Amino acid sequence: MIGIHGIQFTVLSSGSTGNATIVRNKDAAILIDAGLSARRIDELMREREMTGEELDGILVTHEHSDHVKGLGAVARKYQLPIYANEKTWMAIERAVGKINPEQKQIMQTGDFLTFGSLRIESFGISHDAAEPVGYFFRDGDQKLSVATDLGYVSDKVMQSISDSDVLVLEANHDIEMLRMGRYPWNTKRRILSDVGHLSNDAAGEALSELLCKKMKRTYLAHLSRDHNMMEIAKMTVRDAMESRGCFFKDTEFQLCATYYDRPTPWDMLSETYISEKML
Repeated sequence: MIGIHGIQFTVLSSGSTGNATIVRNKDAAILIDAGLSARRIDELMREREMTGEELDGILVTHEHSDHVKGLGAVARKYQLPIYANEKTWMAIERAVGKINPEQKQIMQTGDFLTFGSLRIESFGISHDAAEPVGYFFRDGDQKLSVATDLGYVSDKVMQSISDSDVLVLEANHDIEMLRMGRYPWNTKRRILSDVGHLSNDAAGEALSELLCKKMKRTYLAHLSRDHNMMEIAKMTVRDAMESRGCFFKDTEFQLCATYYDRPTPWDMLSETYISEKML
């Protein structure tokens, strides 16, 4: 794409009401998940001065409705290939509806795709789905990783997302807010389990192990609207990191926000610092 240097991305929407992210470079633009209506995804793309005709494919992390609600409609409208592993395909075929056979692309966990200079690899995560995955993207020496909807950060996940310039990481809930919340206990137990969602504390613990000189910023994603707030998530993650010896200035490493109702600004991985006014 003319004028694009390296990897850029925007989180169009993140949370239990719907998830979608666009990653692009000069050679391709990829949508990760389509968990909102096709109309809403179009609206969010227009806010970032982009249209569906510019997309080259859709990656699926897992089959839950907040990740595949608009998948079939978007794929049919723009004639896009859908990439997912075999177990996920089995779980989403009814939700996707009728699509052309050539649009169904199987990308097994651990496989990689290349679109010109953009390389994409998937990695397994722990979540209560058929075979959920995260993805990381490379262009030259730049690396972006996306890991949400995971009960814990395994050694394999840690290995996959290490050495990232920018990371999108789940910080789903504040543990005490969840425990005191209105959900039934079996739902709370699921969220807190190893196949549930990552807490603010767990995200901070993972980042304290990951933080290196190369990592510029992490976007906290998939926050619960009932059991979390971005201010609490940032504070808890920062406290967890500092308690493990990670002290940093905002100019060296940033914690950035995602939103359920609006997209993040385009993030160019080549930028060392993102102004708070942009976030």
